[in-house]
Amino acid sequence: MIDAEKMMLDPRDAQKAQKAYAAEVDKFLQPGKAPANVVGMGYGVKWSNGEPTGKPALLALVSQKVDKDELAPGDLIPKKIGEMPTDVLAIGEPFAGQAEPLEVSAQLLARRARPASGGYSVGHKNITAGTIGTCVYDMVGTPGNAIGMPNHYYILSNNHVLANSNNATPGDPVLQPGPFDGGSDPSDRIAALSRFIPITFDPPVPRALHRNLVDAAVAEGQFHDLKREIHWVGHLRGWRPRAQVSVGTLLHKTGRTTNYTTGRITTVNATVDVNYGGGRVARFRDQILTTPMSAGGDSGSLVADRENFAVGLLFAGSPQVTILNQIQHVRSLLRVEIV
Repeated sequence: MIDAEKMMLDPRDAQKAQKAYAAEVDKFLQPGKAPANVVGMGYGVKWSNGEPTGKPALLALVSQKVDKDELAPGDLIPKKIGEMPTDVLAIGEPFAGQAEPLEVSAQLLARRARPASGGYSVGHKNITAGTIGTCVYDMVGTPGNAIGMPNHYYILSNNHVLANSNNATPGDPVLQPGPFDGGSDPSDRIAALSRFIPITFDPPVPRALHRNLVDAAVAEGQFHDLKREIHWVGHLRGWRPRAQVSVGTLLHKTGRTTNYTTGRITTVNATVDVNYGGGRVARFRDQILTTPMSAGGDSGSLVADRENFAVGLLFAGSPQVTILNQIQHVRSLLRVEIV
């Protein structure tokens, strides 16, 4: 049985790993010089013989592990980068996924719901379907919002769910359930796209110049149509600043496709390349990687720790990993309150 305590980093070790990561990440991922199969870098716990050691390591994120004998010398991951030991974590090819067909028994969250809570199917009129994270409101200080009763209420999800990966205009219809799950305009319109954080893609912008932090958007709806509770998770109690998000933390979420799942953080502060289809890739910085806890269509799920404090916004993954935006970045860039 795996020792759960050794999956977590001592705060002093985490600080050392963070410092080493900051000094090396751009050099390690330098275009044309990164080792074969590398799709990112982060830091976490070093594993040995299938067991966590509790010791910090810089993690080379690779699409697949390859025997050393099959690699050119320049593609071998060094045992140390700077003074920090390394480890290799296979994460597949991360994809900002589209919805998948559902078995009849798994269609609970793909149906129409009013009011709609976190975990249910949603989507821009021109996509398949994703997931409602939760319902939020403007941060005090946002134009038109002051202390008192909020003036606007929003669905929180991903850019690629609510804004069709930058290819949308504020005011566009957002449907619940999403189009793939039978949602149609105007009968299932629940909100209108309000604002989104643009994603920088390669092409046309070289990945080394990307500064993506979030895949996030909000769509404004009516108070009586939106529910701030997350199905099977409940009400959030608050949110975790990124400095309090640590390797080894247990998480849970509810999503349109895989319903209620749990996971554990394996990597923080990761820089990772995510495939959006059509030949487009976006490099994201300061991401959270977890054990696999999602599938296509879960994009937009709000992920919380077991004390129900929001940790991240799920936006991508593979069979080996799930990837989250730090909720601190989502909140500050969209200027919304989570609770």
